[in-house]
Amino acid sequence: MTPSATRPTPGPGQALARLCAGAENLSILMLMAMTLLIVLQVIARNLLNVGWPWAEELARYAGLTLVYMAAPLLLLHNKHIVVDILSARVRGLPGRLLQLVNELLTLTFCGLFLWGGWAFIQRAGKFSTAALGMPNTLYYLPALLGMALLTLVCLARVVQKLRELPAQGARA
Repeated sequence: MTPSATRPTPGPGQALARLCAGAENLSILMLMAMTLLIVLQVIARNLLNVGWPWAEELARYAGLTLVYMAAPLLLLHNKHIVVDILSARVRGLPGRLLQLVNELLTLTFCGLFLWGGWAFIQRAGKFSTAALGMPNTLYYLPALLGMALLTLVCLARVVQKLRELPAQGARA
């Protein structure tokens, strides 16, 4: 076998996994930054009697980035929070259809979030953050990027559910 024969052909699934892995690395960095900034702020306030508004603003930015960059990875690996009171009990074709409807509803939410987020950025982008003077466009950009990646993951899950539907339906 040649080395190229042992490697899987790169496809959209692998590219999506790499994007999510990059987002995970960014999330880890933001968690470390947020922790460091909060510890520094506590030390500064309690020992030095000094407040650093920039540290709080950066910690909030790190938290925002952490949440929105981690969400696509969680959805990709099916590690997100799920309320499955109904869907866990429905079996067979109706269960698969319900899973597809859930994925489509999530995709719809992602689309609405991106649409509303873009409208928000258009207005908020005219202003800057209070302590750092960072443009709000840059401040809220991680939310839009993370949600765009979440949309791609959700779209891949919808496609997967659609592909599984006839295959599993034939077995049932």
